[in-house]
Amino acid sequence: MTSRRPPRADQALREQRATALPGWLALLAVLIGVGGVLLVLLRTGVIPYWDALPDLRGSAARESGRVEVDAPWIAAVAAAGLLVVFTLAGLLANAGGETRVLTRWGRYRGTVRRTGLVWVNPLLRRRRVDVRLRHWRSEPVKVVDRTGTPIVVRLLIVWRVKDTARALLAIEDHESYLREQVQAVLTRTASTLPCDSNAAPGPALRDGQWFADEMTRALAAEVAPAGLEVYSVQPLALDYAPEVAESMRRRRLADLDAGLRTVLVDDAVEAAALAVRRLERATAHELDEAARSALMEQLLVAFVAPAGVAASVPSPAARAGRKEGRPA
Repeated sequence: MTSRRPPRADQALREQRATALPGWLALLAVLIGVGGVLLVLLRTGVIPYWDALPDLRGSAARESGRVEVDAPWIAAVAAAGLLVVFTLAGLLANAGGETRVLTRWGRYRGTVRRTGLVWVNPLLRRRRVDVRLRHWRSEPVKVVDRTGTPIVVRLLIVWRVKDTARALLAIEDHESYLREQVQAVLTRTASTLPCDSNAAPGPALRDGQWFADEMTRALAAEVAPAGLEVYSVQPLALDYAPEVAESMRRRRLADLDAGLRTVLVDDAVEAAALAVRRLERATAHELDEAARSALMEQLLVAFVAPAGVAASVPSPAARAGRKEGRPA
């Protein structure tokens, strides 16, 4: 197959690890913030005093019983509340086999592969990308082989996202891109060989191992710039298109029958020659050419007649007649 250079990707766009903190640190910050807000509200008397708690109110609030809310306390409550909201907004749960790609105003900021509860900057946009090993069964795809005969192929592709930055930002939709590349690579690969090689021995598309290896190699090269990794491409079904299936089936049977007849005749000729040589050794008498030809003809007819193969060995007289131009 003619080599084709795959598309080139932006070398600057590569996956890199984003800054992410353990989720328990964020939860601890939330608890501290909530505790600070409660403490401020207790000291200012906004929250009614509970006798079971230590008296944390300020002296003025304790003596007058009135609520004292000064500007510093308001600022403290607002700061603690903003801290709690900011911290909670950055929490996310990352399941196994999933990543989060972080961007800000369209610019790539890193990928979070850590699983569990993590905290990231809430000002960044988070987009989920599945990096698990996946398989995809293609629909029947109609292509043509090297002889121009239409065939229908179904494939099983095993793949995964390797570079999340390229898979998400280098192309619009990496799953659609994979499907389109499968069809393009299949069209090129199928046009290099015939579907069957009955008439002329040689490689064919029905050689499943060659077809799978070639499809895997070509497809992996095409989708690598998009951050995808292809493990294997296996043909699930490969047959002629319905409009030519019956005629190609008859042609294939005819080719197989012709090949079988050739093999039977060749084997019969070898067996007859071996029998004549053994007969000469057993009788210690070498047959002349005419006798050997006659015996070979009789043995050949005896060997191939049960198989329904018509075969004849020309006699010496017939060969001499052809040399002189006379009919045998």
